Amino acid sequence: MSSRRVSGHARTRMIAATATACALSAALLAPQAAASDPRPSTETYRPQFHYTPQKNWMNDPNGLVYYQGEYHLFYQYNPNGDSWGDMSWGHAVSTDLVHWKELPLALSHDDKEMVFSGSAVVDRNNTTGFGTKDNPPMVAIYTSHDKSTGTQAQSIAYSTDRGRTFTKYDGNPVIDIGSKEFRDPKVQWYAPTKSWLMTVSLSTEHKVLFYSSKNLKDWQPLSEFGPAGATGGVWECPDLFPLAVDGDRKKIKWVLVVNINPGGIAGGSGAQYFVGDFDGTKFTAEDKGTYTPPAGTVVQDFESPGFGTWTTTGTAFGQGPAAGALDGQGPVSGFEGKGLASSFHGGDGATGTLTSPAFTVDSPYLNFKVAGGQHPHQAGTVQERGPVPEGTTLADFEGGTYGGWTTTGDAFGTAPATGSHAGQQEVSGFLGGGLANSFLNGDSTTGSLTSPEFTIDQDYVDFLIGGGGHPATQANPTAVELLVDGAVVRSATGHDGEALNWDSWDVRDLAGKQARIKIVDDNTGGWGHINVDHIVLSDTQAQPISRETSVNLIVDGHVVGSATGSNNETLDWASIDMRPYAGKRARIQIVDMNTGGWGQIMADRFTTADTPAKSAVQRADWADYGKDYYAAVSWEDAPGGKRYMIGWMNDWEYSGSVPTSPWRGAQSIPRQMALRTVDGRIRLTGEPVKSLASLRVGHPVAAGGVTVTNTSQALGRPAAEGTALDIEATFSPKDAERFGIKVRTGTEGEETVIGYDTTTRELYVDRTRSGAVDFSEAFPGVQRAPLRVENGKVKLRILVDRSSVEVFGGSGEAVITDQIFPDPSSQGVQVFAENGSVRLDHALVRQLGSSRR
Repeated sequence: MSSRRVSGHARTRMIAATATACALSAALLAPQAAASDPRPSTETYRPQFHYTPQKNWMNDPNGLVYYQGEYHLFYQYNPNGDSWGDMSWGHAVSTDLVHWKELPLALSHDDKEMVFSGSAVVDRNNTTGFGTKDNPPMVAIYTSHDKSTGTQAQSIAYSTDRGRTFTKYDGNPVIDIGSKEFRDPKVQWYAPTKSWLMTVSLSTEHKVLFYSSKNLKDWQPLSEFGPAGATGGVWECPDLFPLAVDGDRKKIKWVLVVNINPGGIAGGSGAQYFVGDFDGTKFTAEDKGTYTPPAGTVVQDFESPGFGTWTTTGTAFGQGPAAGALDGQGPVSGFEGKGLASSFHGGDGATGTLTSPAFTVDSPYLNFKVAGGQHPHQAGTVQERGPVPEGTTLADFEGGTYGGWTTTGDAFGTAPATGSHAGQQEVSGFLGGGLANSFLNGDSTTGSLTSPEFTIDQDYVDFLIGGGGHPATQANPTAVELLVDGAVVRSATGHDGEALNWDSWDVRDLAGKQARIKIVDDNTGGWGHINVDHIVLSDTQAQPISRETSVNLIVDGHVVGSATGSNNETLDWASIDMRPYAGKRARIQIVDMNTGGWGQIMADRFTTADTPAKSAVQRADWADYGKDYYAAVSWEDAPGGKRYMIGWMNDWEYSGSVPTSPWRGAQSIPRQMALRTVDGRIRLTGEPVKSLASLRVGHPVAAGGVTVTNTSQALGRPAAEGTALDIEATFSPKDAERFGIKVRTGTEGEETVIGYDTTTRELYVDRTRSGAVDFSEAFPGVQRAPLRVENGKVKLRILVDRSSVEVFGGSGEAVITDQIFPDPSSQGVQVFAENGSVRLDHALVRQLGSSRR
């Protein structure tokens, strides 16, 4: 779940945040008919071997427990649609953690509450009295979210028919501390004290609380842990479990998993963990010591009264360094010495830049401390609005009418708005005196506005847009759509802010077509409105104005490296790699072009150094370094004392926009977890469950004993290809800077690159060209995980499915999970090397069949 200070982008996130939480259900739920089993092959992005429900929205895994030969997977589920809402517990079972059977809804929302995340146990000693010793009850422990008050409390329900139906306990809730941010209980039997142990999150305070009970009904507080590690977002879905170190059962350590959103290692949702000890009352994490950044040459520390040779524009940075928090600002911490650069002069509404003199790049890295807003630099943006594109104006919404445009619903009214509507934040960035604004009578209104037909006879459609970020691919969009022959061929949304900015569509491939523009508001939730103005058909592509709050490195007039804050006021270390620009002239520019929430940037202690500084997020430990592994929790009572973990394969930054239908949301492959000593440190590792091998079909493709130099080439003879693959590869690095495997290659240059960077000693996944990537600005990108060469080898295990890759480096100490949405025809597999050579010692590519029962 995610709740945090409301600032533009955060407003919808808070709704999606209350989403990740937990849930409860009704009293006695009647059995329902099991869902029919569709063939996964009929749906473009339907995973072959990752669990997805037949239809509708799914997020966090819940209630993971093994009982009578079945692994139970409960999960956050909306029985009424494919977007977050009406949270309940869906249910599936498996005998091997690979083949899943979807069962009827287990716990349903009702008029009073939603059923947020939690866990399940088998009460073998019948401590609750809900069953008998011969037929012990399965007990679900969940967070009940009160719909009227927003309070989150812990409740229980029980089943005496192997989890098929549940009855809600009359004495609910069993723990209520009056908080709206108290959720996701994980419960287990703690044998030394013969009692139940609950691990639960106090989310916005970045704390995990521990409780004890003899009967699952009456709970006593034990202790708390945190804040610690990464704290850039809310803490959710905690899990606590013991593991043997390096397989030595005489050396047991405890692992505390704490999922965080946002603020994960890849920027959005993530699963961090702590290794330590648990004494039955308190968890103590291992002391990792105080961080000391790399030594180097300080080029600006903001300790002088003025900015010296650095120059300013605008008013945001004032006349000199700040000495801490400015008027109206929260407490500022983490800066070095007495001064820092701060753009909060005049509050979030002020803008400006602070730029260094030019210098010659003669060090590998630029290290500095940064905080403030998380509004990254976007390529192609400009800091000042240029001239309005010339061409054929399709609508300027002037003159008090919509002209020949037709309306439906009541969101747009009978005439253009002249600015903000009642109850709306200030709307800015439109031209003239009018605009289309669907906030008439609030977010709850819906409707559309459609243009007359026109001929596409110029290269671009330019327009100003603001409002909600609900894409046309969602069930309830707030979007501008281009219609050709009645079909949507282009679309755009706002970014959860009231300021309008330029956007454009390249329509050269549609020249001569007849088209219409349709402005759609079909959303009644947070940011359920859209602002549009000045739609023009032009041969000039409009340039959007920067909304960034960032620290940029500029070389030859281009931004080549950038960093932002994390929507907080605690400065932390960041680094920009300057090695590609050695010998060139460069400038440092601190930019605040944002006037909305968190429209500020703070920076300090610019230092050139030989090694990069690491932020608290980079110094934290992560179960997965990808964008799409969240709410990770583990099964209780697995045979043989094994610890299996699964995560929601999605990210709250774009979870509501992924282009799947009629379902939205998938689970990762279950992983067997272990503690291993890596480079002298105990690390949590994960590898795919061994039973995945049961899905292998056909004959594998083998390759190896070849050296690849500065090229990409098909892997194997015959060439390996497919949409559901299990790939193992071992490389001996030579002098190549980067090497690895490309998967799902094909149509129009599509590829997902899985590589090893020898210069940074990192495993990486690049999905910038992986197919559909334009449904969210947060989706395309490169994810990285530290991975050392071991015994001269780099070993990779890659699971490719129709809409995901999961990459396991080494012995599972570096894992990256990413969704991808390639064209079904993109099925190629290639081996590659860049800037040098690598030896592919051995590779084996196996086809995988469907796991759906």
